[in-house]
Amino acid sequence: MNIRIKNIFLTALKALVTVAALISAIVALEKYDYLSRLDAIDNFTAIIPIGLMILAVGCFSTIIWMKHSKRLLPFSISLAVILILSIALYPNAVIGNWWLGGNSKPANIEPDISVYAPFTGSQTVSLDEQADLLISDDLPVMDGATAFYPMYAAFAQAVYDQNSYADEYVICSKTNKAYDSIIAGSVDLIFVLEPSLSQKKAAEEAGADLKFHKIGREAFVFIVSDKNPTDNLTYEQLQNIYSGKTAKWGTLGWKEGGDMIVFQRPEGSGSQTGLQKIMKDTPIHAPRPLPDESLIGTNSLMQQVTVEWNGVHPAIGYSYRFFAETMFPNPHAKLLSINGISPTIENIRNDTYPFVFDFYAVTNGEPVGNTKKLIDWIKSDQGKELTERAGFVAL
Repeated sequence: MNIRIKNIFLTALKALVTVAALISAIVALEKYDYLSRLDAIDNFTAIIPIGLMILAVGCFSTIIWMKHSKRLLPFSISLAVILILSIALYPNAVIGNWWLGGNSKPANIEPDISVYAPFTGSQTVSLDEQADLLISDDLPVMDGATAFYPMYAAFAQAVYDQNSYADEYVICSKTNKAYDSIIAGSVDLIFVLEPSLSQKKAAEEAGADLKFHKIGREAFVFIVSDKNPTDNLTYEQLQNIYSGKTAKWGTLGWKEGGDMIVFQRPEGSGSQTGLQKIMKDTPIHAPRPLPDESLIGTNSLMQQVTVEWNGVHPAIGYSYRFFAETMFPNPHAKLLSINGISPTIENIRNDTYPFVFDFYAVTNGEPVGNTKKLIDWIKSDQGKELTERAGFVAL
């Protein structure tokens, strides 16, 4: 009787542990929407995480239920090794980081920003009246993202005394270096979007006390060729694309589109941080190698979204609205609507477009002196008007 009870107990325990393993695998997969979005998966790489979890549960269950003996010890060890490898490879499988060489990150070609330079630029916007603030000495040094240079260059032109101005007071080293500079204290303020996790960590490690002064809003946009019949994507479809579940245009209705070319930007760039915010807790898939490395050319993401392959333009990329439409436009590209809503100024203002982000003037510590005066002026009616004239939506 005792042996029978013991066997029942052991069987029940094995069943419970097996069910627990199965539930754990389901939770691990559903954490990244693999099961709820099975219909979106159209490529082998995206199936690997599911296969690894099935393999792990299968090996674990076999080890639990099999009769152990000296003769079967090599088999048991093999199962245990496969189980450990399956679990260890799962995080790598989720981000699809299998490529030994090649990538789909375009070269870093930027627009000519000299046309927006203070006092000398042909496209630098200005007010119709004299600014209420004039800074003639101890000019704050500004830096920031390329997309915001036309705005903060216009601020400098409006309030800096031209006789005191020099080029080193308004620089544009782009988001990554701008954050490095404000953390190091080599500039007074930068104009950027919210920092990435790595930039927040760098600030914390350096003991920097970054202060974020919200000044406006901008739309994060997705871009394809105007020869791509797709005009709209849903939030879920975008997550499926950039998590690697969907890799073929046919899954989204364009059967002739073939395999997608999904461009990304470097870690720490303002646009890559924007993508990370959109993806939330869903890992971004590692860029797949281009079908031909010559396709990367010497162009920027804005230009490469219209690259041709096998008679179609299968690329997709992302940027910010003003940069894509005004600073570095591609006449053969178009901005997609998201959830049926286009990224217009009106839809940014009324907050109906799904991907609208705040941007900031960032200081290291509370601003003082002329830096504080400048930020206060930027938030004034004149500053807001100039923000709008530069092409952005002021708060």
